[in-house]
Formats: sequence, structure tokens, C-alpha cells
Amino acid sequence: MFRLISIEREYGCGCGAIAAELAQRLKWKLWDQLLTEEIARLANVDCSAVMRCDERMDSSFYRLAKTFWRGSYESNSSLGNQAFDADCMVSLMEQIAPRIAQEGNAIVVGRGAPYFLREQPDAFHVFLYAPRAEKLRRLLQEGYSQSESEELVDTVDRQRVAFVKHYFDADWPTRSLYHVMINTAVGNESVIQTILNTMHLVEGRPKATAYEPPKVSTSI
Repeated sequence: MFRLISIEREYGCGCGAIAAELAQRLKWKLWDQLLTEEIARLANVDCSAVMRCDERMDSSFYRLAKTFWRGSYESNSSLGNQAFDADCMVSLMEQIAPRIAQEGNAIVVGRGAPYFLREQPDAFHVFLYAPRAEKLRRLLQEGYSQSESEELVDTVDRQRVAFVKHYFDADWPTRSLYHVMINTAVGNESVIQTILNTMHLVEGRPKATAYEPPKVSTSI
């Protein structure tokens, strides 16, 4: 029986609303904003610091400078916002993921969830995507300007590609990880029903995957 759903997504495809509705129907905990808050709590930083590192690589200058710093995340009991970086976020996510898996009845959005939960037999993995026009339409509907929408669609997923390549040595999206990949242009309700129906169809069947990523690397 599936007790976990990981949802990876292209930016602007409507994943937030879809995941929230799915969690409500299943009466499961939604680890989206809650995940940001938990990482911030454990790192003793503001949520804004976590959001700045959310599935983004640190700048090349920062990573170069870090090689000359002394001390590490583990040796500091309290971190300021400036000390929190992508390495910290990934390290904490690696710690949080097993707890989420143990609790079960959870939907986890992004943050490398399908990679951290890849060995969980009770995890169902989803990838959501959409045509560019559909993503722009959704972002405009949320109140972004045309220029803001275009910039976000053009840049955020490129950052996710670099993030996944660096920390998991994989191409994004890693198709072999997912039970189903859905175009959200079909509408939120159709996406939700497809997820629920597919979970029911494949439940109890082993999922073969050709992807076996290395241990998470937090080195530069």
C-alpha cells in the first residue's frame, strides 16, 4: 500500500494547488511549505534563507570562497542566514526524508524527494510538467506580470537541472524514477484523478528503476 507520494515538477505547472488538493482528499500531510519551515527550524534560520536555496545551486563565487572557510555546518549550533547554503539544505533534507517516510501518509513536493525516497517501496513518484504557454497562463493567473512569468519559466527549471546534476549526479527529470509523468494542461482535476487511479492500478507491483544515484554530495 502506498503511504507516500513525491511530486517533482516543472516551474509554473500548477503543482502547488494540485498537491494541496490531493493532500486534502487523501487527508495526508503536505510537505511543501511545511518542509521549508521544518528545514528553517532545524537550521535555526528564517524561512527566507531556505527559500533562497530551494533547489538552487550556490553561486560559483560562493562555492569557491567556501573552500577557504574554516568550520562547517555541523560544527555550528546556530546558523545565521548568511551561513545557510544549498549544502546545508540538502544535508537537512537527507535527515528529514526518513522521518517523513516513517510517519507515512504524506505528500512531499520537490527538494529532491524522489531521490531521497527512491528506495521506499510504499512511495509513489509523480512528475508534473506543462507546455510553456500553459505555465505562463497559470503564472499570469496568479498575478505575475508577463515579463516576470517568462523570466521565471526560463530560469527556475535550469537551476533545478544544475541542482540535481550536482547533488544526485542525474539528469533532470530522471524519468526512470517516476511511476507517472503528467501534462497539467489537461486540468487539475484530471491530474489528480490520474494520480489516484494509477496508484490503485500499480499498488503492490514492484517498480523497476535503472537509476541508482550516489550518496548525496555536499562538497563543492
